[in-house]
Amino acid sequence: MDLWHDTTRSVTERAEALLAELTTTEKAAQLGSHWARETRTSGGGEVAPMESVFAASTLDEVAAHGLGHLTRVFGTEPVEVAEGVARVRAAQQRVVELHRLGVPAIVHEECLTGFTTYRATVYPAAIAWGATFDPALVAEMAQAIGDDLRAVGVHQGLSPLLDVVRDYRWGRVEETIGEDPYVVGTIGTAYVQGLQRAGVAATLKHFVGYSASRAARNHAPVPMGRRELEDVMLPSFEMAVRLGGVESVMNSYSDIDNVPVAASRDLLTHVLRERWGFAGTVVSDYGAIGFLHLMHHVAADLPEAGRLALSAGLDVELPQTTAYRTLADDVAEGRLEEAVLDRAVLRVLEQKIRHGLLDPDWDPEAQGDPARDLDSPRNRDIARRVAEGSVALLANDGILPLAAPTIALVGPIAEEPRSFMGCYAFPNHVLSRFEYGGIGLDVASLADGLVAELPGSRIVSAAGVPFLAEDRSQLDAAVEAARHADVAVVAVGDLAGLFGTGTSGEGCDSEDLGLPGLQGELVEAVLATGTPTVLLLVSGRPYALGAYASRCRAVIAAFMPGVEGAAAIAGVLSGRLNPSGHLPVAIPSGRGGQPGTYLAAPLGWFSEGVSNLDPRPLYPFGHGLSYTSFELAHLTTDASEVDVAGTVRLTVRLTNTGPRSGAEVVQVYASDPVASVVRPLKQLVGFAKVALDAGESAELDVSLHADLFSFTGLDYTRVVEPGDIVLSVGTSSEDRPLQATVRLTGRMRVVGEGRVLTSEVTVRKA
Repeated sequence: MDLWHDTTRSVTERAEALLAELTTTEKAAQLGSHWARETRTSGGGEVAPMESVFAASTLDEVAAHGLGHLTRVFGTEPVEVAEGVARVRAAQQRVVELHRLGVPAIVHEECLTGFTTYRATVYPAAIAWGATFDPALVAEMAQAIGDDLRAVGVHQGLSPLLDVVRDYRWGRVEETIGEDPYVVGTIGTAYVQGLQRAGVAATLKHFVGYSASRAARNHAPVPMGRRELEDVMLPSFEMAVRLGGVESVMNSYSDIDNVPVAASRDLLTHVLRERWGFAGTVVSDYGAIGFLHLMHHVAADLPEAGRLALSAGLDVELPQTTAYRTLADDVAEGRLEEAVLDRAVLRVLEQKIRHGLLDPDWDPEAQGDPARDLDSPRNRDIARRVAEGSVALLANDGILPLAAPTIALVGPIAEEPRSFMGCYAFPNHVLSRFEYGGIGLDVASLADGLVAELPGSRIVSAAGVPFLAEDRSQLDAAVEAARHADVAVVAVGDLAGLFGTGTSGEGCDSEDLGLPGLQGELVEAVLATGTPTVLLLVSGRPYALGAYASRCRAVIAAFMPGVEGAAAIAGVLSGRLNPSGHLPVAIPSGRGGQPGTYLAAPLGWFSEGVSNLDPRPLYPFGHGLSYTSFELAHLTTDASEVDVAGTVRLTVRLTNTGPRSGAEVVQVYASDPVASVVRPLKQLVGFAKVALDAGESAELDVSLHADLFSFTGLDYTRVVEPGDIVLSVGTSSEDRPLQATVRLTGRMRVVGEGRVLTSEVTVRKA
C-alpha cells in the first residue's frame, strides 16, 4: 500500500508522501479546475462575471496530469439528480484514469440559499438568516444543505458570505447576513459549523472588502483605511476561521487601496495564516486570477497573474485552469520557486485526504446517491422555520393580525414566487436564463398563500406594475382593486437576477434606494384611494420607505424568504404566526440613501446645525415588533470597574407582558465615550433570541471580555484603553432603554492575536 493511502497515518504524512511522488507538472495540475460548460443546452447565459472571456477546455485537456477541482457539475444547467450523479462519477473516473497515481478531484458547488441545483430546496437568502438572529437555526439549515451535497458526491460548498454591508445600494446585499460584523460573524460561523458537520468544506467569501466598493458598484475599487478593514470587515472572517474551523476561503475581486486581494500576500498569507492560523485552502473567485491581468492591470499577461496570485497565497484557480496552466514551466524556467508551488499543492492534497478521496476504498463509481431527494420534507420543515423566524414587523397600528371581508393584494410580488428567492437560488441563477424557464419546485405564490391562510376573506390579486419595466398597463386595475377592498396589502420589492437582469443580485446594483421601477408610483396610487394599507417589502436590500410609512397602517419586511415564504408571510399577516424577525440592515427614510450603516461615528450621524441632511434611518438596525409585548428591566453589572484584561458580567430580565407567546431579540451594545481614535456611537457586542410564553420571564447573563471593547489604535495595533464603557441593552440599535457604565482600569493594553471574539450569553427561564 502506498503511504498516502494508509489511513493510520496523519493527514500531513500522507499528503507529504504523495507530494514527493508528483512531478512538477502533476503538482501544478492539482491547483487547477475544470468547468464543463460545453454540456449546456438551449439558453443558459453567463452565471459568472465575464465568463465568455475564458475559453472552454475539455476535461481530457485540463486533467491530463491531474486535477484539483470539478466545477459545478450540478449547478451549471438543469440536471436531475441521477444525471448529475452520473456526470460526477464519469468525470471522477476519467480524472483517475488520466492521472498516473489515480488522484481524484474535489467537487464543489454553490450553496448560499441551499444546494444551487435543479429541484433542490431553496432556503431563505442570507439576509433573512440575519433577520432571524438565530445562529442555531442557521446551523441546522446548513447541516441539511451539507447532507444533500455530500449525498450526491460534493465535497466543498462555496458559502457563506461574510461580507459586512456598508452601502445598501450594492446588489449583493441579499447574499450578506447584514450590516453588523458581530451578527455576520456569529451567524456565518454557525453556517460553517453546520455545513462542515455534514462533511462538506465551507468556503468563506469574499475575503475581504468586497461589500465596500465605491458607489456600491460591483467590482469597483474599495477606498478603505486599515482601521475600517480591521474593525469592521475582518472580524466576521476571523470568527469563522478561529471559532468555526472553516476549511476554505475565497478571495474578493476587490482592490483595496489599489492592491487587488488576489495578489495580496498581506491578506491571503499574513492575516489569514500567520495571524489567524488558517490551515485550509484559498480558492479564487471565478476568474479573479485572470482579472489581475484583464481588469486590475497589475500583471502583463495571464502567466504573470498566476505567479502573483500563487505567491500571495491563493492556492486553487477556479472555475477553470487559465493563469495556472504555466506554473510548471515557470518553475522549470526559474520564474517561480518550487517551494511556493509545493506549499499550495500540499494544502490541496491534505483537503482531499480529509474528505476521503485518497482512502484505499474510494471508488468513483460509488460516488453519490442517484435517488437522493433534494427537496425533502426535512428540508421544507427547516426552510419553513427559517422563513417564519425572519419576517419582521416594522410598524402596526392594530390593523394586524388581518381580518377583513375583502383584501386586495397588489404589487409584482403577489403572483411571482421567484421573488422569494435570491440570485444564487437555482430558479433565478440558472433556470431563468434558459428558454423553458420555470422553477422546478412546488412553490406557492403569495396570493396562493394568502388564499389558503384566510379562507373567510375574498382575496383579489393584481400585479399593478412589473418589477422594473415602466409599464402602466395594469396599474389602474390594481388601484381599482384596492379602492373596492376593505384592506390593501401592497407587496413590493425585488426579483433577483445576475448582471443587470434583476433588481437585486450580483451585478444588479442600484443608483438610489427608491423602490425599483414604478413600484413607488403603485404604492402612492393605492394610498391615494384611502383604503387602509399594509405595506409589505419582500426584497434583498432595504429600500427607502419614508415617503409612505406614515400613511400605512402596518409595514412588514420579508427578506427573500425562500420556498416556504408565502405561508410564512401569510401566517404573520393572519396572526397565526407571531413575528420575531429583526432588521439585519436598517430601512432608510430617503431614497438618496444613507449609504452607511448604524456603525456611524459622531460626524456620520445627525448633527444639529452641521448639515441639512439627516442620515438616521426610518427603522433602525435590530428593529422588530411582535403581537405581544416585552419589557426589559433590572440591568445590573457585577462590577463598576474592570481591568483592561478583565471580564464584566451583565444581567438583565426580559418579561413577556403581552397576551400571547412570542420571541424577542435582546441586544447588548457598547459605546466608548472618549477614545484616542474616533469610535462608532454604539456597536453590538452580544444578542440572544428568547422565546417566552405570555407572562413568562427570563434572566440573561452576558459575559463581556474587555477584548470586545478593543479597536485599532493610533499606531494600527489593537488596543484596549482605560476609561468608561457604556453598556446599553434594548431591542434595536436605537431602542436601548437600559444603560450601565463600567470603567476599564489599568494601563492601555495591546491585544495580541487570539483575542476573545464573542460574548457568552446564558438564558435562564424564571
